[in-house]
Amino acid sequence: MALPLHFSGDTPEDQFYTDFGNLNKFEDEAFSQLATLVFNFLTDPKESSLFLSQLEDFASHYSFGLNALKNLLKSVLIFFKAAIRKNLSPQHVKEDLTQLGLTEQKASWVAGQWRTHLASVTKAAAGQSLTINQLLDMEWRFGVTAGGSDMRKSGNTYLQLKLVLDKGSKSEDVFMELSLPQFYSFLHEMEKAKASLEYLS
Repeated sequence: MALPLHFSGDTPEDQFYTDFGNLNKFEDEAFSQLATLVFNFLTDPKESSLFLSQLEDFASHYSFGLNALKNLLKSVLIFFKAAIRKNLSPQHVKEDLTQLGLTEQKASWVAGQWRTHLASVTKAAAGQSLTINQLLDMEWRFGVTAGGSDMRKSGNTYLQLKLVLDKGSKSEDVFMELSLPQFYSFLHEMEKAKASLEYLS
């Protein structure tokens, strides 16, 4: 029986194992190009049209079916968006990817990219939530990691955010967990946005 994974909190659907296993079929160069496209999109999700155009070029260059590529990437994007929400460490990302069937080498490479891009993708995800939906309320609390499977995270300070967003006919709670450096980066962006709004009003 498959073990629960960090990104999902339980055992994910079989499609995840199929899709991540299929990523092993890509040669290293193609795999790194595709992963780079995904991280670029997560860093700047407003550029969806550019992302789709780049996927078309990638599929054409490597003679890979575009629809099959899009379906495969649905699982990849779901994984990383959940990893952003749960603020997974590179080690936890690597563990999940290997459990999903990605080779050790590819999982290690992606975990390194995750470490590099974590602050920017977290900031982009928070910014997109606030851009698309009106923020009604926000709650936060600080905490300190006492212990866990990753000893390097023990003693680290983190911030848990609860955003209440206006979805039109109803409100929705969005939960995020940020490290202290990510929070300060997020706060800096919010202060810049506030200054811009005050300047325009």
